[in-house]
Amino acid sequence: MVKEEYGLIGKTLGHSFSAKYFNEKFEKENIPAHYDLYPLESVDLLPGLIEEHPLLKGLNVTIPYKVEVMKFLDELSEEARGIGAVNVIKIMRDSGTGTYRLKGYNSDAYGFSESMKEILRDSEFRTSDDEDKPYALILGTGGASKAVVWSMKMLGFDTQLVGRTHRDGCLAYGELTPDLVHNATVIVNCTPLGTYPDTDTAPPFPYQYLHDSQICFDLVYNPSETLFMKICKAHGCVVSNGLEMLRLQAVGAWQIWNE
Repeated sequence: MVKEEYGLIGKTLGHSFSAKYFNEKFEKENIPAHYDLYPLESVDLLPGLIEEHPLLKGLNVTIPYKVEVMKFLDELSEEARGIGAVNVIKIMRDSGTGTYRLKGYNSDAYGFSESMKEILRDSEFRTSDDEDKPYALILGTGGASKAVVWSMKMLGFDTQLVGRTHRDGCLAYGELTPDLVHNATVIVNCTPLGTYPDTDTAPPFPYQYLHDSQICFDLVYNPSETLFMKICKAHGCVVSNGLEMLRLQAVGAWQIWNE
């Protein structure tokens, strides 16, 4: 039986759980498909990859290509266009001519939103209809942060990007004041800092201003408890990693590929 092919593109993929997740799903559900990792030194290698794998039906996209990959896409979903980043590509082939079209989607937003809704519900945090709108500090400025900003706004939050350097709409870490940190309801790490094997790293955030009425979410899921999470937990914060988000965005990707 011919197996459909799916996979993940990015630069460094050794930390990824995607292949394990999908291949276990395919085996359990008797789906004739296989999922592979495709590390690319440059996103410009994407067309060649698709040509070399005629059975490739869909791809996930991870760091650092979620924005850059968009130049190769023929079409974007409304959500991906609004977010400005893509983590799912659907490959639509014409069996007669061998040509193909690529459509980009973003299931990160779905995965993060559903994960955050559960945390907010369990923690009984205020999310809307308050005189003072809650806000979230978003650490990192890459493709993942775009999905998180979009999701937090959909959940009723204002957002503030934080990065290594100051730019329009983004504060540098050194510009974070005690009040700005203390009054944030949610802090989200969208950087890869702390990902295995570099587990002794964390964003250069002023953690001393955190307190026990805040949520600190790390999109990193390997290791299950990052240095960022450990530091935030020591300050009494509710912490979560990105594993449930990963599962949910994978569910979203599978629905996209098979719709």
